[in-house]
Amino acid sequence: MTSTASTETMKLEVVVIPVADVDRSKAFYARLGWRLDADFAGADDYRVIQFTPPGSGCSVIFGKNVTGVAPGSAQGLYLIVSDVAAARADLVARGVTVSEVFHDGGDVHTGPDEPYIFGRRRVGGPDPERRSYRAFASFSDPDGNGWLFQEVTTRLPGRVGTDETSFSATADLAGALRRAETAHGVYEKTLGRRDENWPDWYAAYMVEEQAGKKRSF
Repeated sequence: MTSTASTETMKLEVVVIPVADVDRSKAFYARLGWRLDADFAGADDYRVIQFTPPGSGCSVIFGKNVTGVAPGSAQGLYLIVSDVAAARADLVARGVTVSEVFHDGGDVHTGPDEPYIFGRRRVGGPDPERRSYRAFASFSDPDGNGWLFQEVTTRLPGRVGTDETSFSATADLAGALRRAETAHGVYEKTLGRRDENWPDWYAAYMVEEQAGKKRSF
């Protein structure tokens, strides 16, 4: 059976997380440095709060009488970052308990959040080869809802539309520029001279990197 991509634009914008104490959760997610978008109440003892992580196109909502799911049952909530060590350090500075950076180390289940890192065993430290998708750090909110930082620097093929290139934070753009600079340095050595068209080269490299393509020059 052949499947084709929908022509309709569909943007995932809200994820509901179950919490027990609304104000406690509001204080926690504010401490993360996330943007508070809404906090309003309605009839029938209803209250909803919305937060958005920095640079994210998707928000989280929680509240009272928002969901019947047990508090703390949301697990494997991914936050994609370009530098997992920096992301972890930021939360630690805010007083949040975060695991050490780790990477997967084999097909062994050893902990509560391992099913969300491909069911593999944790090994301390970043991935030795600094591969994209392989470095993590985890933390939980007061109810035990589980979050994972995942370091992604280069997308796998097909994960980003070939006509889409965007950077949600200045740190992501800066990281892409540094990688382009390094790759372009290698390219100039093959040329044996300065590349006058380096802006075009940088632009093409960054677009293709984000789309998961490997350039050969």
